[in-house]
Amino acid sequence: MNLHRQPIPVEEAVQRVMKHRPSQKLEEVRLEDSYGRMLAEDIKATHPVPPFSKSPYDGFALSAADTAQASKESPARFVVTETVAAGHRASRPLESGEAVRIMTGAEIPKGATAVAMFEICQTDEQANTTYMTIKRSLEDGQNIIGQGTETEEGEVLVHKGETINPGIQAVLATFGYANVRVYQRPRVGVFATGTELLDINQPLEPGKIRNSNAYMILAQIERSGAEPIYLGKLADDFDTCFEAVQQALSKVDCLITTGGVSVGDYDLMPDIYEKLGADVLFNKIAMRPGSVTTVAALGGQLLFGLSGNPSACYVGYELYTHPFIQGYLGNQRVYHNVIDAQLGADFSKPNPFTRFVRGFVRYEQGKVCVYPAGIDKSAVVTSLAHSNVLIVLRGGTRGYQRGDVVRAILLEDREGTETFQLYSS
Repeated sequence: MNLHRQPIPVEEAVQRVMKHRPSQKLEEVRLEDSYGRMLAEDIKATHPVPPFSKSPYDGFALSAADTAQASKESPARFVVTETVAAGHRASRPLESGEAVRIMTGAEIPKGATAVAMFEICQTDEQANTTYMTIKRSLEDGQNIIGQGTETEEGEVLVHKGETINPGIQAVLATFGYANVRVYQRPRVGVFATGTELLDINQPLEPGKIRNSNAYMILAQIERSGAEPIYLGKLADDFDTCFEAVQQALSKVDCLITTGGVSVGDYDLMPDIYEKLGADVLFNKIAMRPGSVTTVAALGGQLLFGLSGNPSACYVGYELYTHPFIQGYLGNQRVYHNVIDAQLGADFSKPNPFTRFVRGFVRYEQGKVCVYPAGIDKSAVVTSLAHSNVLIVLRGGTRGYQRGDVVRAILLEDREGTETFQLYSS
């Protein structure tokens, strides 16, 4: 096939991917399985909260009108008819001159318009009857949490497109959502290509390395909210690879391969795309690392050909695959947030193209600082263990100094953004 490669800007590559933004599918899951899923429906209050007027304190429920003349000199006196605990109701409405001993959270009895806290009441027993006296007046509604004061029935509490967190799960449980409609998680297949790859439990051999990329990508897919499907390793044999890729496409929503996208004798993915009849969206990007990242479209599916070098593979996934997966999930904020930050250490390497340095963020003296996580080489894997940002260095620069303002892509921020903008100006 034609191996001519014309690099395109990162922003254009992202746009080409997102022009293929997929349609979403919905499913219903149990509440206990919903954490981290994205809502596909608005969550409405199915009843008012609280569902009945209740007491916020332990005290006595009574009619405020009966305390209108109460004072130190002339206390109001009540007959205590019963005790009502949370989860129970009074046996009958109150009459004038009566009070109910009430516990926190219990329903206010009919006829009661206020609650007097225990601390301001005195009780005494006479002839097997309990009496309560109070030396101050109360107002209607005092110390009562009214029905529906927190939420009215039918009110939209959480909008679709929100990711279900522990608080949203509490809301769902409160309003009886035993099952909830969410966006279906896409099945994302992963192949690791290269005869040089060993399984993680195999001892090292001359000329071979362990397969780290697959496990890294599987975790990135899960962090993105999709369902990772590991399809195994592929040796450098065209027919074997083609057949495996072709069969896998019927089992997954999109496919990721790591390695095999360059122009070497054993880089087979470009020929596989051609034989499949896939439309290559791009095969060269003006970026470091991951310049040979390739994406092809086949029908409604995308095939992401990521670099075999760990850091390049990692960066390519976060820039191009992550937002595409967010589209499947129904997220409107598909892109990682990009912020301004101060560079925490010198970075002297020239940057002929836009460079994405694996790094971490720190908050120092009220400022957001980012630091490179280790050696900046595309084949380096150890620095990834400490990376939660990609430090963006503009192409055409000859290095940066500590304190320079740079852009940083937040990889573990769940909020996301609707637009992709590498540079603020």
